[in-house]
Amino acid sequence: MTDILASRSYRGLATESAVDAVHNELDSLWGELPLVQDMDQMTFTTAVIESTSNIVKHAEPAGEDPLEISVDLEVRPSQLRARLSAYHAKPPYGSMEPRTPDQDAESGRGLALIQALVTTVTFERQDATNTWVLSRTSQD
Repeated sequence: MTDILASRSYRGLATESAVDAVHNELDSLWGELPLVQDMDQMTFTTAVIESTSNIVKHAEPAGEDPLEISVDLEVRPSQLRARLSAYHAKPPYGSMEPRTPDQDAESGRGLALIQALVTTVTFERQDATNTWVLSRTSQD
């Protein structure tokens, strides 16, 4: 079993302030663990913030309960991992497969960008919760 060197968690309403809060958690994490390579920090941060932003912008409530987001971050000796969940959410609209949209399209690039920045992306749905797990194997 691989030890967790550090972790951070955030849970709140899926609003723009959640994106800032998650970014602050990532900054705090990197401040505690300067041993994580700059390239790994930058690419992982970009993937997590893009994923958080996608939930805030595109997730739709499944009922009357407000949409919530949680982000759990873990740093292991050779892996960075984020688990992002959208609670009280409808299933995502469209395919969960990354794609490159037409050159003039204003949206649709998020999953392709995220997939390019991390090693693996998985998606699962249980009840009214959508969860994405991102992991990046370190480039040591």
